[in-house]
Amino acid sequence: MGAGVSKKGGRRRKRHTAMSEINVTPFVDVMLVLLIVFMVAAPMMTAGVPVELPDSAAKTVTNNEEPLVVSVNSKGEVYLQETKVEGNDLGARLAAIIGEKKDTVIYIRGDKAVTYGDMMRVMGLINQAGFSKVSLVSQNPNL
Repeated sequence: MGAGVSKKGGRRRKRHTAMSEINVTPFVDVMLVLLIVFMVAAPMMTAGVPVELPDSAAKTVTNNEEPLVVSVNSKGEVYLQETKVEGNDLGARLAAIIGEKKDTVIYIRGDKAVTYGDMMRVMGLINQAGFSKVSLVSQNPNL
């Protein structure tokens, strides 16, 4: 008897076996799309509060830690990261976020329209909370 023919003269049915290979093409496609989305979105997420920074020729500081940013916009409103902080709550909020690591560097982004007095008030609140490492963020005019 030939292959594929049973004793009764009919065709034998082939058993279907499960495919043991995984198709990774859709997975790779999704990962590439996500990579592109995050590459485009990441620079927009670093500065949440719109502030027009003053120009400075100071050298760029590099730091490997996640930055903790306090922003003061042109109206004098204070933001911790992207959350608006009212009154004198800045020191308490910083202490709640950082805890006992008082040597953490805090970056202050101040709009160039903000008065010197407003910036000193914010720096004073940070200092009263026990934080002494403060860096002022500016924009390099050559970039």
